[in-house]
Amino acid sequence: MSPITDFVSELVRAANETDKLTTTETRRLLQRAVITVRGLRNAVGIPSSNTQHDALFQLEAVETTVEHQPANEISAALLDAADLIRTLRIVADSGTRVSIAQ
Repeated sequence: MSPITDFVSELVRAANETDKLTTTETRRLLQRAVITVRGLRNAVGIPSSNTQHDALFQLEAVETTVEHQPANEISAALLDAADLIRTLRIVADSGTRVSIAQ
């Protein structure tokens, strides 16, 4: 498996075992996810919307307040991150590139 596939598996596994994760482990997983999503978005040319509706904004919000989040919110954020990464990986592997005309 590739490192990205391994990371997606790690995120899904963590989402199913939030009770076994420390706050630090959860925060690091979410930070890695944000970095990975940013990198994949850049690779395919998808700009950030820089709004609260951007999935990255939502992941970062959970990451910065992880100690105050209930387990179900943490699980949902980890699964969202896994889905974003998996989807962006498919787009990147297909050779699709996004360009924004101005």
